[in-house]
Amino acid sequence: MADKTAKVDGQPDGPYYVDTNCISCEACVQTAPDFFVMEDDSGLAIVVKQPQNDDEKAECEEALEACPVEAIGNDG
Repeated sequence: MADKTAKVDGQPDGPYYVDTNCISCEACVQTAPDFFVMEDDSGLAIVVKQPQNDDEKAECEEALEACPVEAIGNDG
């Protein structure tokens, strides 16, 4: 389970986030490229956009489930 007290900096407010347990595997970026990118400075994934509808939420949930280290959180 992702730790909301260890969020990677630079993410927009909203339910989805990536924490510092990220191992830079890019699974989330490959699954939901409109919402997750690799951050240049840290090399970790970050959320760049929060989902706005059910289809987008489903895409983010798929990325969350694909994360091998459970570094993606959903506080929504």
